[in-house]
Amino acid sequence: MSIDREKALELFKTYNQSENLYHHALSVEAVMRRFAIESHEDPEYWGIVGLLHDIDYGMYPDEHCHKAPELLRKAGIDEATIHAIVSHGWTLCSDVEPTLPMEKVLFTIDELTGLVHATALMRPSRSLNDLTASSVKKKWKTKGFAMGVNRDIITQGAGMLGMDLDTIITLTIEGMRTIGTQIGLA
Repeated sequence: MSIDREKALELFKTYNQSENLYHHALSVEAVMRRFAIESHEDPEYWGIVGLLHDIDYGMYPDEHCHKAPELLRKAGIDEATIHAIVSHGWTLCSDVEPTLPMEKVLFTIDELTGLVHATALMRPSRSLNDLTASSVKKKWKTKGFAMGVNRDIITQGAGMLGMDLDTIITLTIEGMRTIGTQIGLA
């Protein structure tokens, strides 16, 4: 890794001004950190990959995952990190397949953080603190709820990880709880 969190955050904000996209980046970062701990891997590295995964989306949404390598190389980011970041868009906007466990986690939870966020907003508490996997799974089945969330990608990612959906959702909620205040869901 050739960048620390402070510099990664600065880099992200250079190309992304949207508060929603910032909250999404923080959510993915926190969940990646949670999965890294679960996997006995480096939470700092996994978190930075999560933080930077949408580096190009704010300014270049039509070139998402295609403009990212250029922006990341310009910032001195190594090729392994670039591969990991670009692989989250596999089958949607990238032909870079996630192969490493970290890449598979990112591929799986990117969409899932949106579903968890939307589900928390629908609760009377508007909080992640009392959110459970079963509540998220109920909303998952509601056709018109969070229609932008690609549930097939989450399911495909779960299969790639060899993990059951309940565990993935629970770890995602746990990760997002650590930044609930920052994203307005505490």
